[in-house]
Amino acid sequence: MAPVAVTLYAMKLGEFELNEPVPELKDPHLLAVLRPWIDVGRVGSMSLNRLERHLRAKELGRLHRPGLFYDFTRYRPRSFFNEGKREVSIPNTIVRYAQREEGPDLLLAHLLEPHLYGEDYTDSMLELLNHLGVKRYSLVGAMYDMVPHTRPLLVSGSGAGGELDEEQRQVRVQSSDYEGPTTITYLIPQEAARQGIETRTYVVHLPQYYQVDEDMMGTARLTELLCSLYNLPQRLIQLERGTEQYETVADMVKGEGEDITSLLQQLEEHYDREQREKEPPPPPLSANIEEFLRDLNQEFDRPEGN
Repeated sequence: MAPVAVTLYAMKLGEFELNEPVPELKDPHLLAVLRPWIDVGRVGSMSLNRLERHLRAKELGRLHRPGLFYDFTRYRPRSFFNEGKREVSIPNTIVRYAQREEGPDLLLAHLLEPHLYGEDYTDSMLELLNHLGVKRYSLVGAMYDMVPHTRPLLVSGSGAGGELDEEQRQVRVQSSDYEGPTTITYLIPQEAARQGIETRTYVVHLPQYYQVDEDMMGTARLTELLCSLYNLPQRLIQLERGTEQYETVADMVKGEGEDITSLLQQLEEHYDREQREKEPPPPPLSANIEEFLRDLNQEFDRPEGN
């Protein structure tokens, strides 16, 4: 029997165009990376790409007319050849999905920060979250900071709903106290939280003095976090690639002279001091142990011969 061709139709939802049939998703969590705001070193993009390849994620949809939100003199379309024919790729926000046997299904969104009509963009994203029954919206990525490459990379975060504190301890995330300029797309998690959707933000802090197009160590750290949260295989982390890349930083520091060496030492001291101050206090002693220590202390204080 001849194979039957399957035709995909498009469904309009807000400013998004979704491929039909739209899948039924199980308690989906949406993982989003936002370019260019917090995707330095392509840490967020590469981490999501690793998950998408492993999970064999399929495209769910994209903006119907991205030019409504994007200035194409700033996000340039790209010309390329496909089987000898010239084609043009237009910058867009793209959402993919992956259905899993265990745990929540995953939506993986590559967001481009809008230049225009930012409120309409966030409204369309919220409409998408509600239509698909999203239980959690997580924004992931990286930023530059005055941290040393010789210490474990820090991750800061925030969120609302669920077991937030326990999860942050599990994946070694420090609460963010950032105040300052932000992105209009922050309205997405803000409004989502009001609607009862759990929200998370995970940002890896990369050394300011080492800026590359693709930061492998930062990608390994963020991928490790996501693998821990979603029970994904450790081989996705690819720590050895990050280790090799950061070994070149040590050579760079040696070649830059005393100024960079002194800066690195100051960063290490500041890092160590900050981490010591943020260490949780020891758990309280039981009443029996406290009584034992008091008795022991009294024995030491008692004069000899008594």
